[in-house]
Amino acid sequence: MSLPKRTKFLLRRYRILPNKRLGQNFMIDPSVFRCMTGYASLSSNDVVLDIGAGLGFLTRFLASKCKGVLAVESDTRLVKALREQLKDLSNVEIIEGDVLKVQVPQFIKAVSIPPYNISSPLLLWLFSKKFDCAVLIFQKEFANRLVASVGSEDYGWLTVAAYYSVEVELLDEIPKWMFYPRPEVDSVIIRLKPKRPPPFTLKNEALFKQLVQTLFTQRNRKVRNAVLPFIKGVHAATAEDAVKLADSLLFQDKRVRELAPEDFGALTNALTK
Repeated sequence: MSLPKRTKFLLRRYRILPNKRLGQNFMIDPSVFRCMTGYASLSSNDVVLDIGAGLGFLTRFLASKCKGVLAVESDTRLVKALREQLKDLSNVEIIEGDVLKVQVPQFIKAVSIPPYNISSPLLLWLFSKKFDCAVLIFQKEFANRLVASVGSEDYGWLTVAAYYSVEVELLDEIPKWMFYPRPEVDSVIIRLKPKRPPPFTLKNEALFKQLVQTLFTQRNRKVRNAVLPFIKGVHAATAEDAVKLADSLLFQDKRVRELAPEDFGALTNALTK
């Protein structure tokens, strides 16, 4: 039975209607699985994370290439399907729940087609983990944001966070017809490799993340004006003290969108007590 036919068969069998809100689009071209595992250079020693395991087609393929697979799925109907369909695989651990909230054992690599509705928080979650490589499929528009140039329309807080944490490679484009049901846009395979050490030093990584996300809500304002509310909130400063600190900062006359990732790092360090 072909993968498209088997996908529809299993969805009918388990009475699952793909949920657009949950980003449930199932890969129906098995050549993509071979491509992804090749990009991840899987070995028999690897423990691999599969986020949003769905019906388990990619999970099964991964299990034949590595030591173990951690298959995470939040939809209870799909979890039931996974447990039945993968019960013959001793090296697969099925984890029910939201990957952002459940306890996930240590993994070496991530190879998955995660739900598109968690793309941004999922990447931040990954950036906080120790791993060697991640090969993922995201919507093309989202992937372009990860490698956007400074000042461009796609340049934003996610670009800066990714630059600090990982090397990003955009690989093969995945047309929407390779999914069932078809999403509205095409996708792309990306590969992430952690930067060790990071490209610049931060005194406070949590503050960096908070600052970048906050300032990009005002991407067209000058840094001095955009950072004032942030200073008041973080430092509990008076209006007068906040203005003095803002006036002393580097890049105060630049627009937020014009700051390079390293500039955000320098601002963070200047605002760290």
